[in-house]
Amino acid sequence: MSLTRFSIEPLHFREALGHYASGITVITSHIDGEPVGFTCQSFHSVSMSPPLVSFSVMSGSASYPKIRQAGRFAVNILSDEQVGISNRFARRGTDKWLGIEWQESPLGNPIIPGSLHWLDCDIVAEHTAGDHLIVIGEVKALNLQATAATQPLLYYKGQYCNLAAHSTA
Repeated sequence: MSLTRFSIEPLHFREALGHYASGITVITSHIDGEPVGFTCQSFHSVSMSPPLVSFSVMSGSASYPKIRQAGRFAVNILSDEQVGISNRFARRGTDKWLGIEWQESPLGNPIIPGSLHWLDCDIVAEHTAGDHLIVIGEVKALNLQATAATQPLLYYKGQYCNLAAHSTA
């Protein structure tokens, strides 16, 4: 029995996946005195023991080679008040850090104030997957902010949204 290969139109594929809401993060690192980072919505947990997380990044990313060289990264989980941060770190070829204050994590990665939480990770594996790389990190430190009234920044159907607008009474 042979399987017929189907051709998936990239725009249709993107539209279909857009119906899956995801949180927004900024992946950061620090190398040679320079902070680096990019917006990432393809972040998720992998394992509880050991504590592993993963993110995917385009193979042609300008930021990721520096993060790979550092061997470590922080995941800044953005709040719904950080749309501007998300947009800034999604751009290419600009000084993303201009005017952005940050604090150093235990591993030396930039932590963006106002984020819901952050995770500090060492890179433990990298896998090529089509036009992306899947990066696995082991969580070495984390910080749970006091966020009772703060919502996560979500992305759904090609736009930012929040839980409060969709909650039921």
